[in-house]
Amino acid sequence: MYKASAGIALPTSIIGSLPRPNWYTAVLGSRSFLEAMVNSRYREQYEDAVSCFLRAQEIAGLDICTDGDAHYDEEVGGMSWQSYPLTHMDGFADVAEAMTYKIGAVAYPRGHILHDFLEAGCPVLQMEEPQIHMVPARGKTFGKLDVDDLVKIFNNTVKGLRSKTEVWCHTCWGNPSQQRIFRDVQSYQPTLEALNKIDADALTFETCSSGTGDLKAIGEVVKDKKVVIGVIDHHTLQVERPDEIAALIREALKYIPPERLIISSDCGMGREGMGRRHATYKMVAMVLGTNIVRKELGLPEAECLAAEQRFTLTTTKT
Repeated sequence: MYKASAGIALPTSIIGSLPRPNWYTAVLGSRSFLEAMVNSRYREQYEDAVSCFLRAQEIAGLDICTDGDAHYDEEVGGMSWQSYPLTHMDGFADVAEAMTYKIGAVAYPRGHILHDFLEAGCPVLQMEEPQIHMVPARGKTFGKLDVDDLVKIFNNTVKGLRSKTEVWCHTCWGNPSQQRIFRDVQSYQPTLEALNKIDADALTFETCSSGTGDLKAIGEVVKDKKVVIGVIDHHTLQVERPDEIAALIREALKYIPPERLIISSDCGMGREGMGRRHATYKMVAMVLGTNIVRKELGLPEAECLAAEQRFTLTTTKT
């Protein structure tokens, strides 16, 4: 169900996290998010951080604003997604127990907090799918799960959610501590057919830091979903120029029609090393670059307050 991106030409948004404010020191630890929200200090810092994130996105001019993954612990910035869950486990058994692995995740049950968010009007849900496109490069996940198994797990997980909101499936090539995982640039092409079977309204692709080489194939395979392209590199502090972003969007439009194209970042920017100012300027550049293409296509441009001369703190001679 298209909600967040419905009726917007070349909508802009971000993927994942934004850099946490230095004063946001409260962490989940071993608590669930709901347990942490009972604590007044955690709740205050979390809500203030979300307010800052939303305002930064608003003044940049993004069409779809997010919470910037403000609910994640600060420590996740230096961990991989494989090691982070271990900090939220009760412990390990003294005696090993024989287990039979069964394929298929459990869908979020009715009454789960996620359904409460969606029924309250949450317009879009970003879901991480970190493994399907990795299989050709790294082998089966945990030595057992092939691409078809992983598609089944994802689809079982999101079962029933698309009837309530817009669901995005995020894929990228990794970003532990703002570092690349692979020496060489990888390709989505071996798994595009599998990714196209994902039960999602939109698929995201890392097309800035990994280049535009897969865009033609993406356009040929993905026909019934929206395509979210990354125009912001999450690995570097260098802020992209609007004209660079516009050039990338024009390349994507050769293969994907504007009504199915969404503009975003490659991945989250809230890793170690990137400051809030870098992330803000990158979001501003994204909107300005998208506006260049919108103007060329005769489409409405987004208001970017951060680029308005009347709001600058620098005095100019008249």
